[in-house]
Amino acid sequence: MGGLDWKAAVGTIAPGLAAALGGPLADEAKLAGLLAGGITPELRAKILEAEQQIKLAAVDLLKTEQTAVSDRWKADMTSDSWLARNVRPAVLIYILTAYTALALLSGADVNVAPEYVQLLGQWGMLVMTAYFGGRSAEKIFAIVRGDRGGR
Repeated sequence: MGGLDWKAAVGTIAPGLAAALGGPLADEAKLAGLLAGGITPELRAKILEAEQQIKLAAVDLLKTEQTAVSDRWKADMTSDSWLARNVRPAVLIYILTAYTALALLSGADVNVAPEYVQLLGQWGMLVMTAYFGGRSAEKIFAIVRGDRGGR
């Protein structure tokens, strides 16, 4: 069945139509050219460059976020308030204790709603990742910066 080659038709008609209309469809003409001929090497290079810039921006954002977290934790550790210095370890202990209690209750055939177990498990993962992962990232950044006192 020899149907119409739409790709070739669009590639042929759209640029002429855009030129005839005096330029309002110039971007559409470029799109039609892409559809007809594929991505040009110049466009591919621009796309790869943009992807690289996005990745670099994401890395910079992560560094900024980790620095802010580290600064906040340092401020907490130098605080005069017992609670500010110990809130993260206290939350970690509470989550682990509550999770252990639910495990013991479940082992004793007490019906514990699965939603609570799932929620507590998610909180536990979040708190442990923030506490241990954050401290590890803080130490790694200190080593990279050359601050050996960050250990």
